[in-house]
Amino acid sequence: MIILTESGYGELVRQALAAAPVEACGLLGGTVDAAGNKVVEKVYPLANLDNSPEHFSMDPKEQFAAVKDMRRQGWSLLGNFHSHPASPARPSAEDKRLAFDPQASYVIVSLLDREQPVVKGFRIVQGTSSEEEIHIIGRE
Repeated sequence: MIILTESGYGELVRQALAAAPVEACGLLGGTVDAAGNKVVEKVYPLANLDNSPEHFSMDPKEQFAAVKDMRRQGWSLLGNFHSHPASPARPSAEDKRLAFDPQASYVIVSLLDREQPVVKGFRIVQGTSSEEEIHIIGRE
């Protein structure tokens, strides 16, 4: 399970809306609790060097700086996020092909309905995705 604060969830949606029609992207830093839940402490928005509405690549310098900050905080890299400006919140064939870390969480923000963005989490192992529950703290 991925645990996000209301503000972390809001940050994901804000980044997706601000970047549209280009895909937003970034990293998720935090901790893993005793039950194995990934507790997101910080959302790290990064530049999409591809500047594309259909795919992304993160700036390596920004990735390095984000991971360095996570280590300084005593956190781990939990996964990444990106947006789908005009498609559902599910991994595309390219998302699956490029998912190399089976332990990572892959969060996708869909703006198919810009009034009600959809945020979903996934685990991707050897090209097969399974949805990972997202719990938002402060939301009933």
